Amino acid sequence: MVKSVEFNIFRGSDSGEIVPDTSRCALGPFDVFVEITHAGLCGTDRHFKTKGIALGHEGAGIVREIGGSVTSVQAGDKVGFGWIQKVCGHCDYCISDRDQYCDEREQYGTHSSEIGSFASHAVWHESMLIKLPDGLEPEYAAPLMCGGATVWGAMTSYNLKPGDRVAIHGIGGLGHMAIQFASALGCDVVVLSSTASKKDEAMQLGAKEFHITKGDIPEYPIKKVNHLFWCGSASPDYSKIVTLVANDGSIYPLTISFEPSSVPIIALVTNGIKIQGSAVASRLAIRKLLRFVVLHGMRPIIMKFPLNKSGIELAFRTLEEGRMRYRGVLVSQQNLTGKPVVEKI
Repeated sequence: MVKSVEFNIFRGSDSGEIVPDTSRCALGPFDVFVEITHAGLCGTDRHFKTKGIALGHEGAGIVREIGGSVTSVQAGDKVGFGWIQKVCGHCDYCISDRDQYCDEREQYGTHSSEIGSFASHAVWHESMLIKLPDGLEPEYAAPLMCGGATVWGAMTSYNLKPGDRVAIHGIGGLGHMAIQFASALGCDVVVLSSTASKKDEAMQLGAKEFHITKGDIPEYPIKKVNHLFWCGSASPDYSKIVTLVANDGSIYPLTISFEPSSVPIIALVTNGIKIQGSAVASRLAIRKLLRFVVLHGMRPIIMKFPLNKSGIELAFRTLEEGRMRYRGVLVSQQNLTGKPVVEKI
């Protein structure tokens, strides 16, 4: 007999209002019922705020029940989950540490409309849950499950090497983690930002250089970089930023925009420069990321909000008004104390 579970969720709506609701679904033999303690607010969530689906896709919590065939986790385990909900497990992508590109993948926003991280619980296939390592608090794990994984996947999949000159454009939810990762990976980290007041923080996070930008590029010429990670809030002007990249270098657009982009083909071809797409990270890569974060004692910089209607609305406003430092984390009522705060370890 298949067990049915009921839990609370928060949906988007046509007007953008956050709508509390109740969801019920079956707990299959390989499914896990997770109590969500913390949920990250990703910039991508803004695109789903006006949809009628369960919101949120960065989650951390505690296993409460398991299906009859589940063997990888047990009740009480602390776990995280992200953008990808299910993969086939046997295609070329799945068996070569690229399962995020599985042709049969199920992912947030296109499949189950009843499962999200802005909720009391979620039902998740056991194969896609990531056990949290000892020493990593769930409030910091949640924003690593998508935002951190997106940066990490790009940095560890495309031949980035210690000593490479790496530029990070934008010190926000993705950028502040990218600076830390690249620095710990042994790279020469250059930060590009339109906000001069962020210089000291960028240097503390691991940058070696900081340059003010106007119209996507630094005010003054800089030495070219091998890798340029675009973490800004809008798509870049590729015709401008290609001039920042060394021959045979790469540009990684890590923020989502639905606006068409013009690509300077001649500059790319003649200089061997790549625009490299990269989606989140594989399950193995995320496990390595969490261990790496613990090993190096680094954490995202977060602001906490209550995981309820008013808290979600406040978190969205903070993000949309550009006041988030730097990842919003929604905290279940039993885990939240005090007012929204900024934390860093």
